[in-house]
Amino acid sequence: MQELQRKLGYTFRDEALLVTALTHSSFANENKKDGAMSNERLEFLGDAILGFTVAEYLYKDRPDMPEGQMSRLRAELVCEPSLCAAAEELGIGQHLRLGRGEEAGGGRSRPSILADAVEAVIAAMYLDGGIEAVRSVIHTTILPILLRHAGSELDYKTALQELVQRKSGQVLSYRLVSETGPDHSKEFTVEVLLNGVVMGTGTGRTKKQAEQAAARVAYEDLTK
Repeated sequence: MQELQRKLGYTFRDEALLVTALTHSSFANENKKDGAMSNERLEFLGDAILGFTVAEYLYKDRPDMPEGQMSRLRAELVCEPSLCAAAEELGIGQHLRLGRGEEAGGGRSRPSILADAVEAVIAAMYLDGGIEAVRSVIHTTILPILLRHAGSELDYKTALQELVQRKSGQVLSYRLVSETGPDHSKEFTVEVLLNGVVMGTGTGRTKKQAEQAAARVAYEDLTK
Protein backbone atom coordinates (compact mmCIF):
# COMPACT_ATOMS: atom_id res chain seq x y z
CA MET A 1 0.00 0.00 0.00
CA GLN A 2 2.91 2.33 0.62
CA GLU A 3 4.03 1.89 -2.98
CA LEU A 4 0.55 2.80 -4.25
CA GLN A 5 0.47 5.91 -2.08
CA ARG A 6 3.89 6.87 -3.42
CA LYS A 7 2.68 6.54 -7.01
CA LEU A 8 -0.44 8.55 -6.21
CA GLY A 9 1.60 11.25 -4.53
CA TYR A 10 -0.71 11.11 -1.54
CA THR A 11 -0.29 9.68 1.97
CA PHE A 12 -3.45 8.63 3.77
CA ARG A 13 -4.02 9.71 7.34
CA ASP A 14 -6.66 6.99 7.62
CA GLU A 15 -5.42 3.98 5.67
CA ALA A 16 -8.66 2.14 6.40
CA LEU A 17 -10.27 4.29 3.70
CA LEU A 18 -7.73 3.08 1.16
CA VAL A 19 -8.24 -0.52 2.26
CA THR A 20 -11.98 -0.18 1.67
CA ALA A 21 -11.38 1.46 -1.71
CA LEU A 22 -9.43 -1.62 -2.76
CA THR A 23 -11.98 -4.13 -1.46
CA HIS A 24 -14.12 -5.77 -4.14
CA SER A 25 -17.64 -6.89 -3.29
CA SER A 26 -16.59 -10.54 -3.73
CA PHE A 27 -14.13 -10.19 -0.83
CA ALA A 28 -16.60 -8.28 1.31
CA ASN A 29 -19.26 -10.95 0.79
CA GLU A 30 -16.86 -13.68 1.86
CA ASN A 31 -15.71 -11.75 4.93
CA LYS A 32 -18.91 -10.23 6.29
CA LYS A 33 -18.28 -11.57 9.79
CA ASP A 34 -15.04 -9.58 9.91
CA GLY A 35 -16.86 -6.37 8.96
CA ALA A 36 -15.30 -6.07 5.50
CA MET A 37 -16.94 -3.38 3.36
CA SER A 38 -16.87 -3.24 -0.42
CA ASN A 39 -15.76 -0.22 -2.44
CA GLU A 40 -19.10 0.18 -4.23
CA ARG A 41 -20.27 3.25 -2.30
CA LEU A 42 -16.85 4.86 -2.67
CA GLU A 43 -16.97 4.14 -6.40
CA PHE A 44 -20.27 6.02 -6.64
CA LEU A 45 -18.78 9.08 -4.93
CA GLY A 46 -15.50 8.90 -6.83
CA ASP A 47 -17.27 8.83 -10.18
CA ALA A 48 -18.97 12.15 -9.37
CA ILE A 49 -15.75 13.73 -8.06
CA LEU A 50 -13.73 12.67 -11.11
CA GLY A 51 -16.43 13.78 -13.55
CA PHE A 52 -16.64 17.22 -11.94
CA THR A 53 -12.86 17.66 -11.75
CA VAL A 54 -12.37 16.68 -15.40
CA ALA A 55 -15.20 18.99 -16.49
CA GLU A 56 -13.66 21.84 -14.50
CA TYR A 57 -10.25 21.15 -16.06
CA LEU A 58 -11.64 21.16 -19.61
CA TYR A 59 -13.60 24.36 -18.99
CA LYS A 60 -10.52 26.21 -17.74
CA ASP A 61 -7.82 24.61 -19.91
CA ARG A 62 -9.71 24.57 -23.23
CA PRO A 63 -11.47 27.96 -23.39
CA ASP A 64 -12.10 27.67 -27.13
CA MET A 65 -13.45 24.11 -27.08
CA PRO A 66 -17.20 23.94 -27.87
CA GLU A 67 -19.54 22.37 -25.33
CA GLY A 68 -20.21 19.32 -27.50
CA GLN A 69 -16.53 18.57 -27.88
CA MET A 70 -15.93 19.03 -24.15
CA SER A 71 -18.68 16.51 -23.44
CA ARG A 72 -17.18 13.96 -25.81
CA LEU A 73 -13.67 14.41 -24.46
CA ARG A 74 -14.84 14.17 -20.87
CA ALA A 75 -16.61 10.92 -21.74
CA GLU A 76 -13.42 9.56 -23.30
CA LEU A 77 -11.34 10.58 -20.29
CA VAL A 78 -13.56 8.96 -17.67
CA CYS A 79 -14.59 5.85 -19.61
CA GLU A 80 -13.66 2.35 -18.47
CA PRO A 81 -10.66 1.84 -20.83
CA SER A 82 -9.06 5.13 -19.74
CA LEU A 83 -9.60 4.40 -16.04
CA CYS A 84 -8.29 0.88 -16.54
CA ALA A 85 -5.13 2.32 -18.10
CA ALA A 86 -4.70 4.56 -15.05
CA ALA A 87 -5.16 1.58 -12.73
CA GLU A 88 -2.53 -0.39 -14.62
CA GLU A 89 0.03 2.42 -14.49
CA LEU A 90 -0.58 2.89 -10.78
CA GLY A 91 -0.40 -0.84 -10.10
CA ILE A 92 -3.78 -0.90 -8.38
CA GLY A 93 -4.54 -4.48 -9.42
CA GLN A 94 -1.88 -5.99 -7.19
CA HIS A 95 -3.38 -4.28 -4.13
CA LEU A 96 -7.00 -5.36 -4.64
CA ARG A 97 -8.76 -7.52 -2.10
CA LEU A 98 -10.74 -10.09 -4.07
CA GLY A 99 -12.89 -13.07 -3.21
CA ARG A 100 -11.55 -16.54 -4.02
CA GLY A 101 -13.69 -16.95 -7.13
CA GLU A 102 -12.86 -13.50 -8.51
CA GLU A 103 -9.18 -14.08 -7.80
CA ALA A 104 -9.24 -17.38 -9.67
CA GLY A 105 -11.16 -15.79 -12.53
CA GLY A 106 -8.52 -13.12 -13.22
CA GLY A 107 -10.20 -10.28 -11.39
CA ARG A 108 -6.96 -8.42 -10.83
CA SER A 109 -6.82 -7.60 -14.52
CA ARG A 110 -10.57 -7.25 -15.18
CA PRO A 111 -11.12 -3.76 -16.69
CA SER A 112 -14.40 -3.09 -14.89
CA ILE A 113 -12.90 -3.93 -11.48
CA LEU A 114 -9.81 -1.83 -12.11
CA ALA A 115 -11.82 1.16 -13.35
CA ASP A 116 -14.14 0.99 -10.36
CA ALA A 117 -11.17 0.82 -8.00
CA VAL A 118 -9.69 4.03 -9.43
CA GLU A 119 -12.94 5.86 -8.71
CA ALA A 120 -13.10 4.36 -5.23
CA VAL A 121 -9.54 5.47 -4.46
CA ILE A 122 -10.41 8.99 -5.61
CA ALA A 123 -13.36 9.04 -3.19
CA ALA A 124 -11.17 7.70 -0.39
CA MET A 125 -8.68 10.53 -0.92
CA TYR A 126 -11.51 13.05 -0.88
CA LEU A 127 -12.86 11.73 2.41
CA ASP A 128 -9.37 11.60 3.87
CA GLY A 129 -8.00 14.95 2.74
CA GLY A 130 -10.75 17.05 1.17
CA ILE A 131 -11.47 18.38 -2.30
CA GLU A 132 -8.25 20.35 -2.75
CA ALA A 133 -6.12 17.31 -1.94
CA VAL A 134 -7.93 15.01 -4.33
CA ARG A 135 -8.05 17.69 -7.06
CA SER A 136 -4.26 18.00 -6.80
CA VAL A 137 -3.75 14.24 -7.20
CA ILE A 138 -6.16 14.06 -10.14
CA HIS A 139 -4.40 16.94 -11.90
CA THR A 140 -0.83 15.79 -11.27
CA THR A 141 -1.13 12.00 -11.36
CA ILE A 142 -4.38 10.63 -12.76
CA LEU A 143 -5.43 13.14 -15.43
CA PRO A 144 -2.11 13.00 -17.35
CA ILE A 145 -2.61 9.23 -17.75
CA LEU A 146 -6.19 9.70 -18.89
CA LEU A 147 -5.15 12.38 -21.39
CA ARG A 148 -2.40 10.20 -22.84
CA HIS A 149 -4.80 7.31 -23.27
CA ALA A 150 -7.72 9.29 -24.68
CA GLY A 151 -5.67 11.66 -26.86
CA SER A 152 -5.28 9.12 -29.65
CA GLU A 153 -9.04 8.62 -29.70
CA LEU A 154 -10.04 12.26 -30.04
CA ASP A 155 -11.79 13.02 -33.32
CA TYR A 156 -9.83 16.10 -34.36
CA LYS A 157 -11.68 16.46 -37.67
CA THR A 158 -14.95 16.88 -35.80
CA ALA A 159 -13.34 19.11 -33.19
CA LEU A 160 -11.86 21.35 -35.89
CA GLN A 161 -15.13 21.51 -37.81
CA GLU A 162 -17.04 22.56 -34.69
CA LEU A 163 -14.39 25.15 -33.87
CA VAL A 164 -14.40 26.89 -37.25
CA GLN A 165 -18.20 26.78 -37.52
CA ARG A 166 -18.42 29.20 -34.61
CA LYS A 167 -17.92 31.89 -37.27
CA SER A 168 -20.16 31.99 -40.32
CA GLY A 169 -18.79 31.62 -43.82
CA GLN A 170 -15.85 29.37 -42.89
CA VAL A 171 -14.92 26.72 -45.47
CA LEU A 172 -12.86 23.75 -44.30
CA SER A 173 -11.36 21.33 -46.83
CA TYR A 174 -8.72 18.59 -47.10
CA ARG A 175 -6.27 18.12 -49.96
CA LEU A 176 -4.18 15.03 -50.72
CA VAL A 177 -0.59 16.20 -51.24
CA SER A 178 1.20 12.92 -51.85
CA GLU A 179 0.83 9.16 -51.78
CA THR A 180 4.08 7.20 -51.49
CA GLY A 181 5.25 3.64 -50.90
CA PRO A 182 4.13 0.22 -52.12
CA ASP A 183 0.49 -0.84 -51.96
CA HIS A 184 0.97 -2.81 -48.75
CA SER A 185 2.70 0.07 -46.96
CA LYS A 186 1.52 3.39 -48.35
CA GLU A 187 1.98 6.74 -46.65
CA PHE A 188 -0.41 9.58 -47.33
CA THR A 189 0.21 13.29 -46.78
CA VAL A 190 -2.79 15.58 -46.47
CA GLU A 191 -3.24 19.31 -45.96
CA VAL A 192 -6.20 20.89 -44.22
CA LEU A 193 -7.24 24.29 -45.54
CA LEU A 194 -9.40 26.96 -43.97
CA ASN A 195 -10.83 29.34 -46.56
CA GLY A 196 -8.16 28.14 -48.98
CA VAL A 197 -5.27 28.72 -46.54
CA VAL A 198 -3.21 25.72 -45.37
CA MET A 199 -3.62 25.34 -41.61
CA GLY A 200 -1.94 22.01 -41.05
CA THR A 201 -0.26 19.03 -42.70
CA GLY A 202 -0.39 15.40 -41.56
CA THR A 203 0.74 11.96 -42.65
CA GLY A 204 -0.69 8.50 -42.06
CA ARG A 205 -1.04 4.95 -43.35
CA THR A 206 -4.51 5.83 -44.64
CA LYS A 207 -6.09 9.01 -45.93
CA LYS A 208 -8.29 9.09 -42.84
CA GLN A 209 -5.30 8.93 -40.51
CA ALA A 210 -3.52 11.65 -42.48
CA GLU A 211 -6.61 13.89 -42.34
CA GLN A 212 -6.87 13.37 -38.58
CA ALA A 213 -3.19 14.23 -38.16
CA ALA A 214 -3.57 17.41 -40.24
CA ALA A 215 -6.72 18.38 -38.34
CA ARG A 216 -4.90 17.92 -35.04
CA VAL A 217 -2.14 20.32 -36.11
CA ALA A 218 -4.69 22.93 -37.16
CA TYR A 219 -6.88 22.45 -34.08
CA GLU A 220 -4.00 22.73 -31.62
CA ASP A 221 -2.69 25.83 -33.44
CA LEU A 222 -6.10 27.53 -33.35
CA THR A 223 -6.67 26.75 -29.67
CA LYS A 224 -3.29 27.91 -28.35
